Amino acid sequence: MKISPLQMERLKYQPKLPGMLRNGIAEISVKEGNPTQSVADQDKIAALFPNTYGKKEITFEKGTNTAPVKKQVVGVILSGGQAPGGHNVVCGLYDALKATNKENVLYGFKGGPSGLTDDKYIVFDDEYIDQFRNTGGFDIIGSGRTKLETEEQFAQAAEVCKKHGINAIVMIGGDDSNTNAAVLAEYFAAHNTGVQVVGCPKTIDGDLKNEDIECSFGFDTATKTYSELIGNIERDANSAKKYWHFIKVMGRSASHVALECALETQPNICLIGEEVAAKKMSLSQIADQIADSVAARAANGDNFGVAIIPEGIVEFVPEFSVLIAEINELLAGDKADAFNALGTWTEKYEFIKNGLTAESFGVFDILPEGIQKQLFLERDPHGNVQVSLIESEQLFAELVKDKLEERRKAGTYNGSFKTQHHFFGYEGRCAFPSNFDADYCYSLGYNACMLIQYGYNGYLSKISNLSKPAEEWVAGGMPITKMMNMERRNGKDKPVIRKALVELDGKPFTYFAAHRDAWAVETAYTYPGAIQYYGPSDVCDLTTRTLALEKGE
Repeated sequence: MKISPLQMERLKYQPKLPGMLRNGIAEISVKEGNPTQSVADQDKIAALFPNTYGKKEITFEKGTNTAPVKKQVVGVILSGGQAPGGHNVVCGLYDALKATNKENVLYGFKGGPSGLTDDKYIVFDDEYIDQFRNTGGFDIIGSGRTKLETEEQFAQAAEVCKKHGINAIVMIGGDDSNTNAAVLAEYFAAHNTGVQVVGCPKTIDGDLKNEDIECSFGFDTATKTYSELIGNIERDANSAKKYWHFIKVMGRSASHVALECALETQPNICLIGEEVAAKKMSLSQIADQIADSVAARAANGDNFGVAIIPEGIVEFVPEFSVLIAEINELLAGDKADAFNALGTWTEKYEFIKNGLTAESFGVFDILPEGIQKQLFLERDPHGNVQVSLIESEQLFAELVKDKLEERRKAGTYNGSFKTQHHFFGYEGRCAFPSNFDADYCYSLGYNACMLIQYGYNGYLSKISNLSKPAEEWVAGGMPITKMMNMERRNGKDKPVIRKALVELDGKPFTYFAAHRDAWAVETAYTYPGAIQYYGPSDVCDLTTRTLALEKGE
């Protein structure tokens, strides 16, 4: 297989480990901390996880390894969407297993959690593993989004583990995937299978974080990739001086990606969904906020700009959420057939007008016709609106255009407003991992092996102190149940890992809020450029602005 010159060099890169993991397997001891409890709904979570709840946090440190000596046969699963660095988690796990005992075995289950239940796997060896070191993607074994939640699935997983003599499973994934890991760990413990489950925190969205997990892997690389592209567009905008660029970035449930990209590039506008929800902002108010920037810049002769839009922004707008709920009800059951039988959009428009409340129709009526039709033509298998398909970057560009025309008629605006639209999502999910993600992910995998060796079940591999050089990173583990609460899912209360939203009183947002008014009017763009792998540490090992601000650096 032909590989690029950069890939050839990256295969040679040796990821950096935390100091206490560099002494050799024989000199890694464990220090136990205090018992834990879930972030909320403690009684309910404890009742659902009687065998894995309340366990102690642990930290690895230099000392004598007291883990029992035995052959380890481990299975690893990549679950959910891709994130840069996933391959290095597998490589770190593999290297630690082989460093402990050359006879240890690592199975890779193909295509996500279904690979475990369907017994589809590969047994890793040096030759195969070495092709994927420090590379992007999940193609080493593939990924999938199958949920493990039925007794039949759990029994199948247990049977496959028994068949191969597997004593531990490592689940690499986000909040839903690690919820699966916690439930599977509880099942294995309750049925005395002798199989441990360890999770690793992955998601480019950045919403798997808390006081223990400083950031999920992949966030660093993905946001650096998007920020490079946004910086390139800013340079182009400042060169051509004739376009407003509306850029949507990934992040449906939280706005961490948008905020980090804004901190990296200083655009004129960046919407933060959590702020929109907290202030109960309407679509009209958001459009006015952007139009204010457009008008102010036009008054200075700058008829160009850049606006960053989080993927899930419309779901944070209260009035839009009500509209979606009413549309879902309007087309429930047989009513969808009656609507679809109407021949023209005019007839369908009247049907909609008669079926919505006046308030929701007012919201609907300000939407561009293309978005209006999309709300009724694009449905999920349950008949609901697929909000994630809404082209919010085009939606806000159109709403702002209407606002500016109103101002033009009123004599308060006399600029030019031409737009370009972009969506950056998949471009960042399988990028070559940054040095930070390459190191972090390798450490997570290596650390997962230590959790297995010491017999921990239902734990998440944890690397902290991440804003410091890797030598100062701290390795350990925390019970997954500590991150859980009860949430309503598909009409039922279920235990899930709580998603981390942008904290409006947190240091990253407050820094952004203190500067955005100036950025809205000035051309204060910064250009991060491409991810660097070779050169000064302060460039190549640079962490995210989010993490640096959170740690006061």
